[in-house]
Amino acid sequence: MTALADRLLAVATEAVDAGARLIFIAGPQGVGKSTAMTTLTAAIPGSVALALDDFYLTRTEREALARDVHPLFATRGPPGTHDMTLLTDTLARLMAAGPGDSTRIPAFDKRADDRRAPADWTVVRGAPRVIFVEGWLLGVAADPAAAGAPPLNAVEAEDPDGTWRAYQEAELAGPYARLWDMADAFIYLDAPGFATVHDWRMEQEETTRGLAPGTLDAARRDWVADFILHYQRLTERLLAGHRRPGTAIAVDRLRRPV
Repeated sequence: MTALADRLLAVATEAVDAGARLIFIAGPQGVGKSTAMTTLTAAIPGSVALALDDFYLTRTEREALARDVHPLFATRGPPGTHDMTLLTDTLARLMAAGPGDSTRIPAFDKRADDRRAPADWTVVRGAPRVIFVEGWLLGVAADPAAAGAPPLNAVEAEDPDGTWRAYQEAELAGPYARLWDMADAFIYLDAPGFATVHDWRMEQEETTRGLAPGTLDAARRDWVADFILHYQRLTERLLAGHRRPGTAIAVDRLRRPV
């Protein structure tokens, strides 16, 4: 067990012992949330883990959003690109499930950039004792003023009038806030800063593609560098503490608790 997983397990167990059943775990890309979820569900009997990433809108739905609202919504990740109805309904079914019930959990194929067919979804049987949800933006607060702020990076420069940002903030104040209201507890994994998140995301891309460290080709590195800019404003907002109350676990560049 890594030091981060060990610390997260201790914090999560404390929350469960205090009566929390639905626990949200937030952390930036590449911090190790998915790996930690495996540790948690193996160590805490009757627990299941869901990933926010599995509840993206379908590619067709995001293409429509990009056409009707702003082209930047073609890229998955920011608020507005998740199927919040599907997620809240899935959580409600899990919370209400009885011993003989089955709940289907969606799955998203990131290589195909689309939701998997229902036949490929996971099935959770029975009533979970604890439900973990992990995602990069869980708990972040809305900031209506962000739409009128100067562009933070090259991606935001493609949104000069703030339409993309305004839609995200409205979503955060509406369906995302209602999702946050469902949680019994929040646990935050805090990176040293956004520059570290950028490096972690590069490492994550290499791991996903089965490459040795430092061997990601230039074109893919450029893609990752552009992709991560879609997340910068909200990642920095989370790290600055503009989020729902919860327990924070700060980590260093090597993902070790500090």
